[in-house]
Amino acid sequence: MKLTGAQIVIESLLKEKVDVVFGLPGGAIIDVYDMLYDSPIRHILVRHEQGAVHMADGYARATGKVGVAMVTSGPGATNTVTGIATAYMDSIPLVVITGQVPTKLIGNDAFQEVDIVGITRPCTKHNYLVKDVNELARIIKEAFHIARTGRPGPVLIDLPKDIQQTKADFVYPDEVKLPGYKPTYHANLRQIKKAAQLLARAKRPVIYAGGGVIYSQGASEELTKMAESFYLPVTNTLMGLGSFPGNHPLWLGMLGMHGTYTANMAISCCDVMLAVGARFDDRVTGKLDEFAPEAKIIHIDIDPSSISKNVRVDVPIVGDCYDALKKLFKALQNTEENIDWKEKHHEWLTQIEEWSREHALAYEQPPDGPIKPQFVVEKLYELTGGEAIVATEVGQNQMWAAQYYKFKRPRTLLTSGGLGTMGYGFPAAIGAQVAFPNKLVLDIAGDGSIQMNIQELATAVGNRLPVKVAILNNGYLGMVRQWQQLFYHRRYSQTSLEYSPDFVKVAEAYGAVGLRATKPQEVEDVIKKALSINAPVFMDFIIEPEENVYPMVPAGAPITKMLLGGTVLV
Repeated sequence: MKLTGAQIVIESLLKEKVDVVFGLPGGAIIDVYDMLYDSPIRHILVRHEQGAVHMADGYARATGKVGVAMVTSGPGATNTVTGIATAYMDSIPLVVITGQVPTKLIGNDAFQEVDIVGITRPCTKHNYLVKDVNELARIIKEAFHIARTGRPGPVLIDLPKDIQQTKADFVYPDEVKLPGYKPTYHANLRQIKKAAQLLARAKRPVIYAGGGVIYSQGASEELTKMAESFYLPVTNTLMGLGSFPGNHPLWLGMLGMHGTYTANMAISCCDVMLAVGARFDDRVTGKLDEFAPEAKIIHIDIDPSSISKNVRVDVPIVGDCYDALKKLFKALQNTEENIDWKEKHHEWLTQIEEWSREHALAYEQPPDGPIKPQFVVEKLYELTGGEAIVATEVGQNQMWAAQYYKFKRPRTLLTSGGLGTMGYGFPAAIGAQVAFPNKLVLDIAGDGSIQMNIQELATAVGNRLPVKVAILNNGYLGMVRQWQQLFYHRRYSQTSLEYSPDFVKVAEAYGAVGLRATKPQEVEDVIKKALSINAPVFMDFIIEPEENVYPMVPAGAPITKMLLGGTVLV
């Protein structure tokens, strides 16, 4: 059966069981959009192409499926780059389809022509320029396979207009044949045995779990079982939050620059570290040569290039997190007979409890004083029962969400970790709400970052997506202001947002609901009212302007040197 390239795109998406595409049409992709008109695939019309990719990203993080975005050439394509780079840094499976000028015009500076393949080569797992319609179905099959397998990531398909209009036989491949791409899923048993022996001898073990645990099907449950069975305390990266229950007695909190005192000290004093699906990025390690100085390190990751990249590893294990953890659990059971793991780690767990008791996360909320942002996040957690899918923007709002909202399950936190993209959270929340129309989806935002993709409120209203946005409004670009306060003598250079809009009126102008709290006693009522409304809601919380995120590790310092309310803890 001969189909046009545009028809092949739609049929291929159906073969991949794609149920929704986020995008914005234009001349170079209009043929595919014409075929989409009669397709069962749902399309979410965005107001900016960056929003489309963030929505596809939020959809992918919340579901575990491949997110799909589709845009036109030129500025449509370049507007996707920030979203693609965000997904690339956080290993999110996306397929982004961009229209392109006809093949004969490529390289001639045609109207709305850019080399999007060249532009995105550093921030995609792979990308394609389709030159032959007969290869289109195979390319789409490969794109989805590459995006979802191994270490996931975004794949871009650049589709010239003439390829969309040319006909070819449609044969969708049954399998993918990529000789140079064969991810290792099964962990080496010899390495597993070495890891088990190290853990069995450990007196001060810690599990350090990252986003890879969430992306690996079943790995979170296996991690929890291992921690509980062998009394192993667990800390998470920002991307790993939710992979281990945030209300569990063995949970240490997030580690790193804005991690808990307990997590940072436990990592710094442990003798064996089991790192699972994490990449030892600079926000976690602090000063590298003083990171976990006494520890033997076991590192499980499906991406071999991540192992020993930043931190020297004693036992490397390449493989899927679920497979490796399952094998390691069995190996630990067989290391020694009749071992009392609770008693073995009693002294270590007692030390951890002491750190937690003496240096717990804390803040003071005066009953008649300004609203503290931590109070807002705690109230959000309390009133949602920790059952919401929570997206965040980037900055102080992101860190307060990570510290004070206890994520109990995987895929309930959607946040830009590696790239730190302001404007990410709101469209990501919309993508998650599309995936789960009956679940509560929140975006915890700042007054700076919410304005970066605020136009997507039209997308939420138009599609009746009841996303709730909590704006922690301090009148500043808060995290930069915090650095200026602590390290630049309070010289607040270009961080004041004094002339921001009235967010309640902005919400109402778009046809959404706007609510505001200016006093602590108003916070709970505003949240309850927002949760009772089946529509998009902006909650504008006017918070303490100069509230800071603590603990904080200054740049370049070891993670033991934390600022806590202005005091250096050693």
